[in-house]
Amino acid sequence: MTTDIITDILVPARAPVSATLKAGQSLRIIDLESQQAVDALFYNAHDVTERYSAQDTLAAQAALGGPYYLQTGSVLRSNEGREMLTITADTCSFHDTNAGACSCESNIVRFGHETRFMHACRENFLTELAKYGMGKRDLVSNVNFFMNVPIRPNGELTVDDGLSAPGGYVELRAAMDVLVLISNCPQVNNPCNGFTPTPIRIIISP
Repeated sequence: MTTDIITDILVPARAPVSATLKAGQSLRIIDLESQQAVDALFYNAHDVTERYSAQDTLAAQAALGGPYYLQTGSVLRSNEGREMLTITADTCSFHDTNAGACSCESNIVRFGHETRFMHACRENFLTELAKYGMGKRDLVSNVNFFMNVPIRPNGELTVDDGLSAPGGYVELRAAMDVLVLISNCPQVNNPCNGFTPTPIRIIISP
């Protein structure tokens, strides 16, 4: 990342944010205090019917012998199979794109009815989507940066303690103009945020 900064945003704990990343620009997501999951959605900024696809991304990566998670060198692909972004730098080396985003509904199923009114990433995404004329039908597969979701030998997904250290970051370079929606995950019922959501920093640079 260059020293030039186009956008620099401090995102409070539990909050959403969105921005447009121009082709060639870089997005750095910084986990300021450690173990903070950051959920993200990606859309073609000029045609939002083209959007990030976890299935296309992992299928292309697996065809090259890559892992089931994202790391430096991973290419994030759209539902049309095109490159949207590439992870160019990464201090964590494990980012999930299988477990999806938390929601009030999934909180109930996983953690009990007493959690039904707890805020979740799905609600954060819907808040940001509305700004661009989109809604529930536009919710698609997402990336969970810094979220540690190992797959057990029996195929079970398990959310474990996050791996990122204070100041840890992931950086992505855009291959097209990309609308980025981010939810600074508010989950407090599993260890993806160390049970205590914290702020993050978002930097866009040339």
